[in-house]
Amino acid sequence: MTSTPYTLISSDCHAGASHDTYRTYLDPRYLDDFDAWRGKYKNPFRDLQGDERDRNWNNERRIRELGDDGTVAEVIFPNTVPPFFPSMALLARPPSPDDYELRLAGVRAHNRWLADFCAEYPERRAGIGQIFLNDVDDAIADVRWIKEHDLRGGILLPAVPPDTKYIDPLYSQKYDPLWAVCEELDVVINSHSGSGQPDYGKHLAVPFVMLTEIPFFTHRTLTHLLVSGVFERFPGLKLVLTEQGATWIPALLDQLDGFHKEMTATGRIGELRFDVANMLPKLPSEYFAANCWLGASFPSPTEVGVLDTIALDRYMWGSDYPHKEGTYPYTKESLRRSFSTMPEADLRKIFAENIAQVYDFDLDALAPLAAEFGPTPDEIAVPLDQVPADSVSPAFTR
Repeated sequence: MTSTPYTLISSDCHAGASHDTYRTYLDPRYLDDFDAWRGKYKNPFRDLQGDERDRNWNNERRIRELGDDGTVAEVIFPNTVPPFFPSMALLARPPSPDDYELRLAGVRAHNRWLADFCAEYPERRAGIGQIFLNDVDDAIADVRWIKEHDLRGGILLPAVPPDTKYIDPLYSQKYDPLWAVCEELDVVINSHSGSGQPDYGKHLAVPFVMLTEIPFFTHRTLTHLLVSGVFERFPGLKLVLTEQGATWIPALLDQLDGFHKEMTATGRIGELRFDVANMLPKLPSEYFAANCWLGASFPSPTEVGVLDTIALDRYMWGSDYPHKEGTYPYTKESLRRSFSTMPEADLRKIFAENIAQVYDFDLDALAPLAAEFGPTPDEIAVPLDQVPADSVSPAFTR
């Protein structure tokens, strides 16, 4: 082992502005609507309240806490509630035709704020802009804006709930112009857990049912893009699946490959018939290997174990800061629990090199920060013998 500290880049962090700040980034013609909306809004999320909420936007606190935890750079997903949203950005359902105009104004206010937030520490932050799929031309315009304003994290692709009939599913060729622009501009497409769920109605069981089904509805994004030929038509696309675990990937790819082989060979599976001429020329697993990456948030030893079946250069570590289920302030302990036996060269890929390649971080620029804050290989090689008592992160329980 070398004594050179690891460069830790988190592929999964979250940030957002306060309502007061978002107001200053909103198109002025929507200010009266915003004031009326804000007057009625009540925040239901505990991690967006009290002293902890300013981790989302407080530059000094955020840089200090990430550094103390060993992390020198971050990919930033949304976290707070943009103007006119019914809930935090990651969990909000797609806008209806009636509220699309205001929701789009809210997303664009967030993107403007995020561009400025990332510009404060450009070498340390890759921000992910938000888009909607209601109008493909609007989405394309936002992708171009995101690229022009150096949000290197790319775009957050919203999953489409099955009961949202006014938005085409992701396997629709309607989105080909959007994919074409993302490929042309080398804009990363990100899928994060939390979106894509149907309207469950008002029932006592809803929270439990939702919890059990979030993974299913999130995973549909990968399946729909793999089997619809998106990566065949646009081979330069990059898709990152973040905070979705990793253990489900090998089984899904095995299933899809099995379907593909049987349909190609026989034109049918059971009573279902398929046009062999329409089958994709490659296996779904081949498209995954060429076009997809995993943002493995707070990975457990079990999730690290799937590296035997998922290429090392597709796997990226993330802390999920500032969420309570994230590894802060025990990131080094979580790394010892999950990665203590892995070779140093492999960990440098997972902790930084893969992330830098996808999101265009400059590792040379981050090297002085890593030398100051990063954990050493010797530190991470010591197996964790005691879980932090006050942590609620799944990194210590799975």
